[in-house]
Amino acid sequence: MLAALVEQLKKTGLQAAPADHCYAGPEDVSCDVCSVRKLRAIKSCLVCVASYCERHLQPHYESPPLKKHKLVKPSKKLQENICSVHDEVKKLFCRTDQKSICSLCSVEEHKGHHKVSAAAERTERQRELEGRRQQIQQRIQDKKQDVDLLQQEVEAIDQSADKTVEDSEKMFTQLIHLIQNRRSDVEQQVRSQQQTAVRGVKELQQELQQEITELQRKDAELQQLSHTEDHIHVTDEE
Repeated sequence: MLAALVEQLKKTGLQAAPADHCYAGPEDVSCDVCSVRKLRAIKSCLVCVASYCERHLQPHYESPPLKKHKLVKPSKKLQENICSVHDEVKKLFCRTDQKSICSLCSVEEHKGHHKVSAAAERTERQRELEGRRQQIQQRIQDKKQDVDLLQQEVEAIDQSADKTVEDSEKMFTQLIHLIQNRRSDVEQQVRSQQQTAVRGVKELQQELQQEITELQRKDAELQQLSHTEDHIHVTDEE
């Protein structure tokens, strides 16, 4: 089938040279029909087991038989769809042995096994995958809700901490004012006591100074008497 398709494509004639970006690079899937410089494939056919560039893919869009072929994204693993024993496309899936098989394998090695078409198995697998995806998506939603709850908890902790800091600042401000007022009161009391004590000491100093002055006066008188020659004056002095 592929050989006939290639021959048909060769008869289509030459077309304008493609742009450089259309040529296949090392990482690209190349067209299996291009004979000189291979172009980048845009589709792979699971029936033909070949990949095609845009020009060589046209028969699959125009020929009724080819329109029935299954086209997929370009793949480098098309040979995995070919049975290595019978060189046929693996169109069946053996659920007993859990492997893809061709029609000849079905009547030989896998005779009597539970078999379905590869398309049916793919549909079933995709249905299972969709179910698993829904479970995963539900878990994602649950995790997101948990994250949101934890974020709310973080915000609550932050708000509580901010409130505590604010309250403590108010409390310490009030305490500082109280201490400052108490300090002022204590200072006034100390200064008042200081003035009273100093006044008392100065009064005592004044009294003592007066006594000293009086004693000095008497001492001077006595000194004067001790040097006088008037015996009457001395004997009359008390």
